[in-house]
Amino acid sequence: MARLFGTDGVRGLANRDITAELAVDLAVSAAHVLAERGEFSGHRPRAVVGRDTRVSGQFLSSAVAAGLASAGVDVTDLGVLPTPGVAYLTAAIEADIGVVISASHNPMPDNGIKFFARGGHKLDDGIEDAIEERLGVDWERPLGAEVGSITPAPELAERYVQHVVSAVESFAGGERPLAGLSIVVDTAHGAASAVGPQALRAAGATVTAIHAAPDGLNINDGVGSTHLATLQEAVVAHGADMGVAFDGDADRCLAVDHSGAVVNGDAIMGLLAIAMKDSGALYHDTLVATVMSNLGLHRAMKDAGVTIIEAAVGDRYVLEAMREGGYTLGGEQSGHVIASDYSTTGDGVLTSMLIAARVKAAGALRDQVSTIESLPQVLVNVSGVDRARVHSDAVLQSAVRAVRAELGGDGRVLLRPSGTEPLVRVMVEATTQEAAQRHADGLAEVVRERLALP
Repeated sequence: MARLFGTDGVRGLANRDITAELAVDLAVSAAHVLAERGEFSGHRPRAVVGRDTRVSGQFLSSAVAAGLASAGVDVTDLGVLPTPGVAYLTAAIEADIGVVISASHNPMPDNGIKFFARGGHKLDDGIEDAIEERLGVDWERPLGAEVGSITPAPELAERYVQHVVSAVESFAGGERPLAGLSIVVDTAHGAASAVGPQALRAAGATVTAIHAAPDGLNINDGVGSTHLATLQEAVVAHGADMGVAFDGDADRCLAVDHSGAVVNGDAIMGLLAIAMKDSGALYHDTLVATVMSNLGLHRAMKDAGVTIIEAAVGDRYVLEAMREGGYTLGGEQSGHVIASDYSTTGDGVLTSMLIAARVKAAGALRDQVSTIESLPQVLVNVSGVDRARVHSDAVLQSAVRAVRAELGGDGRVLLRPSGTEPLVRVMVEATTQEAAQRHADGLAEVVRERLALP
């Protein structure tokens, strides 16, 4: 049976895979597991619950709150708020559990449930496994005054806005650090539709907000960080200094320079790493990236005197590596960027403000990322194969070595088995698109032949 929790909580089609019943059961199980493991601080346990703008988030957040309250947990309902806002408030109000109802960048029909422990940190795999194992177990229900309360508190969103504004002021060394900048922001009709533009304006920017009118059905619908075309057009049309785009729960951010060119997560990490190294804020002059980050980032960081540590794909694994080493910056090509001096998770709103602060202090975004080139990268997904043998099949590994030898230092090869499907991802980078495609297709064919399922 497949593991219920993925790399970012429990996710699936709302009201089929992610049901009200499952939401209640997960909430109850999480409360019991965290209590038994001593994660509660000794007082009556408290939780915060937030969601993105999907219509299904309304019934799912209500179900999570009901499950927690039935288990004796007092619930503060934050309403619509970005994932990093829920993580921040979990820590700020000293809650014992944080819960987010969101499927991030997924289409509107999907939804998901993810948990934060005390302090605003994602749960480790062992706790998630324990929660999953406890589902459906009989339990003694609290009665009377022992039942938890549910209190709406949408006003706490202002505390999150104040937090990110304070963070960028600290990063930049002064108040209103974005004054004079013109920024277009695409909120994907998602969780940052209100707080994203509000925070940028509070830091001094002139903001044009697009796709910031959620109706419960339009989240991520051809907009946001996975669909940048309209943002590119808007930046040029408004003559803005830059544009930024969030996904549905605003834990990731991509950017667009004044000419409309896309600035991806690798370039954003590189820009911020150099800025933080210049200010002495980049711990051990080290950036934590994933194995999917482009070779161009590695080259640019080497030239800048920044070491890159690679983590597995998934912001939770970036966070683990950061916490283990005490590092202050990490992220993914997709735009998850974690600045641990200010946040316990990827924060798209904060990232957008840090980028803008660097632009204000050091010049145009295009110039800031000019040294961070991206080599052509091709990704081929090969399905219907035995992913467990990807690193042990001698013929396949010989083919990989041959491609690596041909590419030398001008390219990269990565074969990555899926964690949940009979699928292997073949990624090749090379100096030309033709070479990357040719080698990726060739290795994909070897994967199909050697790892085919019976």
